[in-house]
Amino acid sequence: MDVKLGNSQASDYQVLVDLFKDWREFETPPTVDGVPDYTAERFDNAQDAFKKLQQRLHSISIEDWPLSDQIDWHVVRAEMNGYDFNYRILKPWARDPAFYQTVHMEQSDVPAHEGPINHATLEFWQYEFPLTETEEKRMKGELEVIPTLLSQAKKNLIGNARDIWIAGINNLDVQVQDLDVIADRVGSHSRDASLLSVLRKAQEATKDFVSYLEEEAPKKTGPSGIGKENYTWYQQNVHLLSVTWEDEVNLLTRALDRAWSSLKLEEQQNKDLPPLVAANTIEEFDVLTELGVQRMMNFLTDKEIMDIKSNMEPALREHRGTFIPESERNFFNIGMHYDPLPLFSHFYHWFDLAKVRDEPHEKLIRRGPLLYNIFDSKNEGIATAVEEMFMHAGLYQDSPRSREIVWIMLAQRAARGLGSLYAHANELSMEEAGQVHVKWTPRGWMKREPHLMRFEQHLYLRQPGYGTCYITGKYVIERLLAEWAELLDKQNKPFVMKDFMNAFNNVGNIPVELVRWQMTGNKPNFKKWA
Repeated sequence: MDVKLGNSQASDYQVLVDLFKDWREFETPPTVDGVPDYTAERFDNAQDAFKKLQQRLHSISIEDWPLSDQIDWHVVRAEMNGYDFNYRILKPWARDPAFYQTVHMEQSDVPAHEGPINHATLEFWQYEFPLTETEEKRMKGELEVIPTLLSQAKKNLIGNARDIWIAGINNLDVQVQDLDVIADRVGSHSRDASLLSVLRKAQEATKDFVSYLEEEAPKKTGPSGIGKENYTWYQQNVHLLSVTWEDEVNLLTRALDRAWSSLKLEEQQNKDLPPLVAANTIEEFDVLTELGVQRMMNFLTDKEIMDIKSNMEPALREHRGTFIPESERNFFNIGMHYDPLPLFSHFYHWFDLAKVRDEPHEKLIRRGPLLYNIFDSKNEGIATAVEEMFMHAGLYQDSPRSREIVWIMLAQRAARGLGSLYAHANELSMEEAGQVHVKWTPRGWMKREPHLMRFEQHLYLRQPGYGTCYITGKYVIERLLAEWAELLDKQNKPFVMKDFMNAFNNVGNIPVELVRWQMTGNKPNFKKWA
């Protein structure tokens, strides 16, 4: 491509980089009593400083900058708009009990945790056992935050969002259980005798907080959705998608119709083939997933889909999963026990994260996780898009019936996203949105495990746009692929899949419309955006 990427004059672009550093320092809250300050007074007092940061951003003239640097300006704009929206509308510290969950046992498959999250988390997955003295000290410090933070939470949580409040109780219940797991791992091997005591204090504080949430729950009577107008503003100005709430309803309805009709046609094509047989023992599952890793990596290599890096196969192999008895399988486990390749395609996530870890982006603004989940349309979009892209490129030539799983997964993603849209419009409750999710997932695969449905719909209420980003991101990527191919055609150049995927991967984890802009030069419609 002939799109100009380079850097602007160092002095000009450095102004943006310096502002970005100041902005990120501002976004990290000050502490009070050793914990982040999420009080309304703190946010109100910080508004003047925030407005000055916005003014600095909008005073920067970027018209003559190279495209890549202009895009960085829009990334910073999107983050600031996210802060503004949280302050005005979302207010997770006041509406969302799950915001105060501190302990996270597993790494997210996207650059940062999905949904609003506080700044004092304990990332258990980052610890290696046995703990060193330094790591024990770090864990102790992170645990000591919990009682004080939860005490502050009781004062901060003044919202009336019923569904978010009730569903959030489970997050803190899980934290109680997770602290038990941590205590077992720490055990009697701790060098610091007080570490277990701090653990138990954190656990007791969490139990007390759960009781508080349960006592307050009957008083919560208000809606949890942010409304159509707010949803549209958020998507356009924070996640930088040129769509409205109504556009997303139409897009996801079309995706659902297409997935169902394609599934039925696939079943017709395969009607004389033997059905897939699920792995029903640990040994069968191990063989199935090992073969799946080999099939995936061979496909990517033999079909020249993308550059193969040494960190890719280990990243995939690390997430092969474990055998689940048939009666306990949730939606994703059902499919994985038939053929893991559709889900392994979605595990493109782990290729993304391996690249972030091993090949930090040259541009500081794109190096770490962007705030307010504005990476979702890119990271979840490509993970969803490749499920179908790899299928069309020949991934299932040896297993035609596995194509049916691809369509089932796409239907599920469209159905749950539709449910979340109606929940945000306050036309359906969270549970009712979940029933849309269940009803329109083929073969009843969502009927067997209500916990997954509640987890997903709760997340999508907490984080507007996340429930739809799988499909909206996929849509933009498909548009991008078409535009990329068109540009090549005009230059009488062939379309090379590897070139497209490499270019996409190298842009960084920024909103997908910005990826499209950088790769094609086709500027999104900023006219309606603030």
